[in-house]
Amino acid sequence: MNAWVLQGLGQIGLETVKKPIPKEGEALVKVKAAGICGSDIPRIYRTGAYSYPLIPGHEFSGIVEEVGENTDQAWLGRRVGIFPLIPCMDCDPCRKKQYELCRNYGYLGSRRNGGFAEYAAVPVKNLLSLPEQVSFEEAAMLEPMAVAVHAMRTVMPDLKDHTVVCGLGTIGLLLVMFLREAGIENLLVVGNKDFQKQMVLNMGLSEDSYCSGRKQDVNRWILEHTDKKGADVFFEGVGRMETYGQAVDCAAPSGRICLVGNPYSDMTLERSVYWKILRNQLTVCGTWNSSFTGEREDDWHYVIKRLSKKQICPKDLISHRLEMKDMEKGFCVMRDKTEDYGKVMGIF
Repeated sequence: MNAWVLQGLGQIGLETVKKPIPKEGEALVKVKAAGICGSDIPRIYRTGAYSYPLIPGHEFSGIVEEVGENTDQAWLGRRVGIFPLIPCMDCDPCRKKQYELCRNYGYLGSRRNGGFAEYAAVPVKNLLSLPEQVSFEEAAMLEPMAVAVHAMRTVMPDLKDHTVVCGLGTIGLLLVMFLREAGIENLLVVGNKDFQKQMVLNMGLSEDSYCSGRKQDVNRWILEHTDKKGADVFFEGVGRMETYGQAVDCAAPSGRICLVGNPYSDMTLERSVYWKILRNQLTVCGTWNSSFTGEREDDWHYVIKRLSKKQICPKDLISHRLEMKDMEKGFCVMRDKTEDYGKVMGIF
């Protein structure tokens, strides 16, 4: 089969490799769509992978073509989305079904081969059947959508809370989409690109709800738009010290801060920031990944329910659709930022 194979730092190319053979408990998925995540770019070009060679890609969907020995045949022919984290099922979080907190997890696309290929071997426990009305493109966005939902539900705002989303990458934009769908009324967003502004306006936000981080004083703007009280809930989706400091500065007394953005570098906590956390009795929490338990209450089922009813439209965020042979263009656009982009999607 054809696959994008990472042989070393920055050494990625389209190669012909052996098609995987599913083991017991696994399914062979013919990949139909695969999104490029922001975390794929440093893995390919900057920080590297756990081992080589590696087929990256953890946001993907497809059709089950084969299953391993002693594996449920009912999966054959099903259209599926894929939860990429493979829990050990042994540690304390796993025993509590908090699989996203597993201490010894595997991961498709980073710790084992993923979805930038014609086929991928996936544990059947990680599959989610797709309703007919959910497309492969939408299903390839299930993972980032569930990450956004996980953050939202961790510090779920009340309907009238002043809520700020700072950082409008894919997760930030999806977070805005789900907060809107949940009926959050006083929603403010901070971005730094004109196309991000247009995307949130297309979601129904007013122009007055958008702040340009490059052109405006963000702290002053947030206070002006929250009756001088600050944000009851602040989602930090950038991962920089400056925006972490802004989150603390702009939080209301007893406010909640949810850290969502992957850190760009070491984070240093200044004494003045620490004091504000104490004196305003702020709640600061981190969030990572999403809940996938197979039960209706998990984040993935929250998303699939709204997708099925067309209550959200993640395809509006797709800016690039690339054939498999052209995926490197997507890697380079995201690495070099030569073009504006939302979700870059491979269509196989």
